[in-house]
Amino acid sequence: MHRNKARVEPRAQALEQTLIPPPPPAAASKMVAQRQRSSSRSSRRHLAGAVVFLATTAFALLFLPRSSPLSYGIVIDAGSTGSRVHVIAYHAGALTQLDWSRTYSLKATPGLSSFAADPGSGGLSIAPLLEFARRHVPRDSWVHTEVRLMATAGLRLLDIATAEAVMESCRELLRGSGFRFQDQWATIISGADEGIYAWVAANYALGTLGGARQDTTGIIELGGASIQVTFATDKPMPQEFSHVLKFGDITYNLYSHSFLHLGQNVAYESLHDLLSTPALESMSTHLIHQATYKDPCTPKGFSRMVGLVKPLASVLESKNIIAHAVGNFSECRSVVRTLLHKGQEECIYHDCRLGAAFVPDLEGRFLATENFYHTSKFFGLRSKSFLSDLMLAGEQFCHGDWSSNIKRKYRSFNEGELLLFCFSSAYIVALLHDALKVPMDHNRKTKSDRVLGPISLISKLLRLFWYRTWRLERGRHMITRVNR
Repeated sequence: MHRNKARVEPRAQALEQTLIPPPPPAAASKMVAQRQRSSSRSSRRHLAGAVVFLATTAFALLFLPRSSPLSYGIVIDAGSTGSRVHVIAYHAGALTQLDWSRTYSLKATPGLSSFAADPGSGGLSIAPLLEFARRHVPRDSWVHTEVRLMATAGLRLLDIATAEAVMESCRELLRGSGFRFQDQWATIISGADEGIYAWVAANYALGTLGGARQDTTGIIELGGASIQVTFATDKPMPQEFSHVLKFGDITYNLYSHSFLHLGQNVAYESLHDLLSTPALESMSTHLIHQATYKDPCTPKGFSRMVGLVKPLASVLESKNIIAHAVGNFSECRSVVRTLLHKGQEECIYHDCRLGAAFVPDLEGRFLATENFYHTSKFFGLRSKSFLSDLMLAGEQFCHGDWSSNIKRKYRSFNEGELLLFCFSSAYIVALLHDALKVPMDHNRKTKSDRVLGPISLISKLLRLFWYRTWRLERGRHMITRVNR
């Protein structure tokens, strides 16, 4: 049986972010119910631990002496495109103190969802991560060091039985890791919780957690398999989208929703399925053995290579279906809009912005993270750049020639990754502007100059928000999730 082999990438970089301006006022949408999975009491306890951990850590780093012995914790963030281990060193006590000099990270690919056809091999993909952790945790500390695995949208895409089989293969490896582990410490978290944890971590890092609602910053995460949108609002919304958090004397009403299948990699695969459908139908109707479809999201001159990237491999399983790259940003953006609006015929709201899902008017500032950041960085855009700047950069890239221009200019990039940037630029513009109504240009000054300063701190805290089960009830504030 064929088994995917894990590829290890050295010292993973911390998550970065890009600030996007607030949208203009828009008419409120009518609301109806759309069910999400309810969060368990365990998730609420985890969220409480995350916020107190972040707050007390910063205080301890600034004011407290490091007198207690060094302890360790391990968390494995299992995303859709890969799994990343974080080895965290800290001084335990009434207030936990991180030791950044002994905190390490490593990423291994592919993601756990890649083992759907062979779930029993999923655990093997995290073996290099556990070996990395063993090298950075003293052997006499292993038995006291907790290891936890949190999986996200990649496994949420799979059917429950397959996802659980993959998780069980991971638990089997974790039980024999030598570290402290319990089966319930390897879980698949909900999309709403994924967004809430990011919102909590970002707003603490930005200094707005515990402040007025209108001063908080929302989060839009573009992952590989899903998009998370989370922000505080005073507008009414369906109960299943509303998540009430209390931090000290402050209460926040959060909108948090995960849009499964709309992450960058999965959306790219879906786009090629959409584009190639007429060609497949033509082959069936006319009994022909070969068909071609036009691909506006790939620069002209690109020669198809089956297996170059997963999306193309899955779409072009038959060598008789040929994608003709034409590289047109506007056409790509148009097709992406069709993809984002797929399922709107089932919408029972007054206005559905993404498929059939409810999204209220965006309020205030937002941090656009993950693939938003990677795409902006590729095009050399700064944190204050507008969406119109990204559109211009995307147009120039999409309309370039793959062989004579793009490959020569970007020789250091992996071809599979390079291939995505025409699509990703059009996808981000269509998602943020066409669907979520973020303006292309915005000249009104916000607090962005002030809040973007401590980027390094924000990156580290966002990376560490997964480690959210610390017992820090003695901290000054405890965040509570209200179960409605």
